Amino acid sequence: MLETWPLRVLVEVDRRGSFSAAAEALAMTQPAVSRQIAALERRFGVPLFRRLPRGVRSTAAGAEAARLARDVLDRLLTMESRLAAYAELTSGELRLCAFPSANTFLVPEAIRRFSAAHPGVTLSLVQRDPARPLAAVRDGMVDLALVTEWDLYADRHAAKYAVDRSGLDWVPLDGLDLVPLLDEELQLALPAGHRLARQARVRLRELPDEVWIEGAHPDCLGPIPPLADALGGPPRIGFTCDDWHGKQALVAAGAGVMLVPTLARPAIRHDLVLRPTSPVLPARRVYAVSATARSRAPAVAAMLTLLAGLAAADRDPPAHS
Repeated sequence: MLETWPLRVLVEVDRRGSFSAAAEALAMTQPAVSRQIAALERRFGVPLFRRLPRGVRSTAAGAEAARLARDVLDRLLTMESRLAAYAELTSGELRLCAFPSANTFLVPEAIRRFSAAHPGVTLSLVQRDPARPLAAVRDGMVDLALVTEWDLYADRHAAKYAVDRSGLDWVPLDGLDLVPLLDEELQLALPAGHRLARQARVRLRELPDEVWIEGAHPDCLGPIPPLADALGGPPRIGFTCDDWHGKQALVAAGAGVMLVPTLARPAIRHDLVLRPTSPVLPARRVYAVSATARSRAPAVAAMLTLLAGLAAADRDPPAHS
């Protein structure tokens, strides 16, 4: 395969009609230019220039070779420029997916800040497959996904949700990186007029007959055994709703109560109150999933940094009352 430097020499000699002029333009010696052209002629098996008493003139083959060489060099420059734009975050795309409560505030705010800093990068939010949260990243369908530890165990079709955070090697992470963002506290959402709404902390034992509102995984009641233990029996699930606005409307109407993770707290309606529980329910860890650092695009690395900063600010948001 040809190297690019002889092509540059060829183009300059064709443009200037002189070995010496081309040598001066390229900061070479005239004999070096002559050797480069001679080597190309031997390789192609045709003369590229007629040597004249004063300078050179391209043959038909030489003119065609110079035209094609210019096209090759232009395309290489275009490639360098476009790839530099990806590295410098002035171009490219970034595809995200996240679970619903992360989409209430964290992801929109991250998109807003990223777009302001890197307007040339196209962002898109892709609907995730709740059954296989890692597959989209592993298969190259999305670049960055937000998942909870409940997702990780559900992805392995685990029979239980008990979390051993030292056991993440249970999860098939081939070619993926997990970046922990925060541990979410689960709080109880009550209508403002609920009999327990004035308590600073709600004892779950006081809710044995309460109706509970379930949601889609992972924004659901989560690990049922710890909740059942705290209640003194299994929760009585009366409604299932996949939409955060719908779940809140049901609570506000007095139809039931629900659990709210940290990331959803900024989006809670003002006619609801959030209260910590006694006992405290197990927190859930939120991760960003991407390709490993070696394969990670610059846009992904920039978004990871941004998400980590936002998650740090969200670790202890003000209480909702």
